[in-house]
Amino acid sequence: MQAAIPFPDISPEIFTIAAFGIEFALRWYALAYIAGIIIGVYLVIRATKRPELWPNNTPPLTRDQIEDFLVWAVLGVILGGRLGYVIFYKPGDYLENPLEVIMIWQGGMAFHGGFLGVIFAAYLYCRKYGIPKMSMADCLALATPAGLFLGRIANFINAELWGRPTDLPWGVIFPGQAAQNCPQIIGLCARHPSQLYEAILEGLILGLLLVYLVWKKNALKTPGFIAGLFLLGYGLGRFVVEFVRQPDAQFISPGNQLGLAWHIQGYGLTMGQILSIPMIIAGILFIQYARRTRLA
Repeated sequence: MQAAIPFPDISPEIFTIAAFGIEFALRWYALAYIAGIIIGVYLVIRATKRPELWPNNTPPLTRDQIEDFLVWAVLGVILGGRLGYVIFYKPGDYLENPLEVIMIWQGGMAFHGGFLGVIFAAYLYCRKYGIPKMSMADCLALATPAGLFLGRIANFINAELWGRPTDLPWGVIFPGQAAQNCPQIIGLCARHPSQLYEAILEGLILGLLLVYLVWKKNALKTPGFIAGLFLLGYGLGRFVVEFVRQPDAQFISPGNQLGLAWHIQGYGLTMGQILSIPMIIAGILFIQYARRTRLA
């Protein structure tokens, strides 16, 4: 009998309140977003309270500016994440039903889209208030891994974004559609807990590394280095996990069971890998730019 881990019985909803015919539910996913934002803002505020961490001993943002930009960032995440999902993953479906683009409550957000949305918001904010763009990028990089970690944990609790079938002993028997779409040759329908892989690589390990470099190695004195390391670390982590992550159903066909968005003779890349390559390249360029600037 194949060894596997049963999916833990954790409700996606923390609690539900019903009153006057209205029902409100607090979900782990929403709490993950809220907690991730709080932790990210805390880390940036804490860093700006120590001028010696920054070039010329001058933090790029005041506390008021950090709190003000938070509104811009949230809008960037929501708008960019939704548009990214629509454009990258289901353009045909939304062309046929354009009104569904605004139905965010039905699900469908893309990290790469949200990431681009925050970058655009940060660019506009920096231009408006004359904030150094590279140091702002470092602030965003420092703040992001906590949200990634908690968000992927919430994905696991929601039993979504699961991995490909596996016979490894730490495979998880996810409920619902994950169990129905598993090849019969696998036996028990165990899948890679790819959400947890991403939580560890892109959130925990990358986040701890950035915090260490900021507070122990004065990495913020080299503007752009922390941002470059985040881009490189996330891109590589996501690229690797995509090998065991179940692709979106729209990419799977009888002739493309691996769900590759681009392929030649059975070899190719998933959409997540395609979108991660520019991040890896950008990360390398950021690090090279930061090192040249430091040396200059």
